[in-house]
Amino acid sequence: MNTKNKNFHTGMEEIIIISLGGSLIIPDQIDVDFLKDFKNLILLHISQGKKFIIITGGGKICRRYQEVAKEISNPSNEDLDWIGIASLKLNAELLRVIFSEKAHEKVVSDPHQKLSFEKPIIICSAYKPGRSTDWDTVIVAKNVGAKKVINLSNIDYVYDSDPKINPNAKKIEKISWAEYRSIIPKEWNPGLNTPFDPIASEMAEKEGMQVVIMNGKPVSNLAKCLNGEKFLGTIIE
Repeated sequence: MNTKNKNFHTGMEEIIIISLGGSLIIPDQIDVDFLKDFKNLILLHISQGKKFIIITGGGKICRRYQEVAKEISNPSNEDLDWIGIASLKLNAELLRVIFSEKAHEKVVSDPHQKLSFEKPIIICSAYKPGRSTDWDTVIVAKNVGAKKVINLSNIDYVYDSDPKINPNAKKIEKISWAEYRSIIPKEWNPGLNTPFDPIASEMAEKEGMQVVIMNGKPVSNLAKCLNGEKFLGTIIE
C-alpha cells in the first residue's frame, strides 16, 4: 500500500496531521514504551524538515469516567462530552511536555485557530461538546490545507463488520468514503467507538481528504507510512 501519490505538502512545508488515539497513550496504564518510541520517530522526521500537528484522543480512561457518571447520575450528552474533553486535554498536555522544546508552548484547543509553526510540533486537544476528535482533526487539516490525516488507534484495519462480534469480518485495505459511510453509524454520540466518526467522515469526503486508519503499534508500521512505503492499514478516500 503506497501513499506516495498523495503527500502532505502545504506551500513549502510538509505538514503531517496525526490523530493519536487515547487507546495508545493510556490503554490501561500510560504506555511509556509506546510514547518513547513515538517521540523518537517524530523527532527523526522533524530532523528531516517535517512539521507535525498531533491531536490527542481520550481513550478508555475517558469512557471509564463517562460510565461512572452514567452509573451515579443522569448526565446529558454535553456533560459526557465535557468529561471526554477533560480526559484528552490531560493526554494533550502530557504529549506537549514529552516533546518539550520541539512543541508549541500551549496546547491548541480551537481547531479554527490560525496556526503558525514557531516550533515543529503543535499539540491539539478538543474544542467543545457535540464533536469528536475526528471532527477536530478534519478542521485542523482543512485549516492548514492538508489533504491527508493519519488516524492512529489500536485497530489494524477498517473491517466490513465488527470483528469483536463477527469472527468472519473481512479487513479492508482501501475503501471509498461512500462505501465507508455505509458501514458505520449515521450519527455521532459521546463515546461512539468507530474508526472515523460519521460527521468527520462526511466533512473529509467533501474536502477531498484521504484518511489512513492504522494501528499505532508497532511504531515501525507508522514509520513505513511516513516514509511512503507499504504499510498495514486502511486508506479511505
